[in-house]
Amino acid sequence: MKKEIRLSGSGGQGLILAGIILAEAAIMDGKKVLQSQSYGPESRGGSSRSDVIISEEIIYFPRAVDLDILLCLTQESADKFLPNLKANGYLFYDSSSIKVNPIEGESVGVPFTEIAIEKFKKAIVTNIISLAFICRVTDITSMDSLKEAIKNRVKAKYIDMNMEAVSVGIELADTYLSERG
Repeated sequence: MKKEIRLSGSGGQGLILAGIILAEAAIMDGKKVLQSQSYGPESRGGSSRSDVIISEEIIYFPRAVDLDILLCLTQESADKFLPNLKANGYLFYDSSSIKVNPIEGESVGVPFTEIAIEKFKKAIVTNIISLAFICRVTDITSMDSLKEAIKNRVKAKYIDMNMEAVSVGIELADTYLSERG
């Protein structure tokens, strides 16, 4: 089992942190992991991505090039990274900013940003809601490891809010999975 994951969007959406959390959760689950990141010159608003490779075996090539899972929070990231998604890969996208399903294959559009603003009055937890959703749908990491990694990586005063965001992501995923059958 080797999975290449890319979390993409724009700077300020917390995707680098989400990638670090995902990598740490996978390590807690006993997996081999490689995490890398790339972002534009602007710390807010420029292009941003975090790549995570999770494997049972040693990872010999340190770049995610043939994506199994792709999260796009902006139209720009969808336009840029969709060619890297495997034919049988999983696309998750924020339907708050991407209005048309960008592919015909397996894709899931959820208004992650709208939900974050509605439930938390701010978009800051969009990354955690979407990460919990992806982990629940794909079983890429256990929920216990994901929660523990979040507790290790976010400031103490934000832990409760992020745990609530995980719960929102899980609820959304459970609804999606039950509707999918």
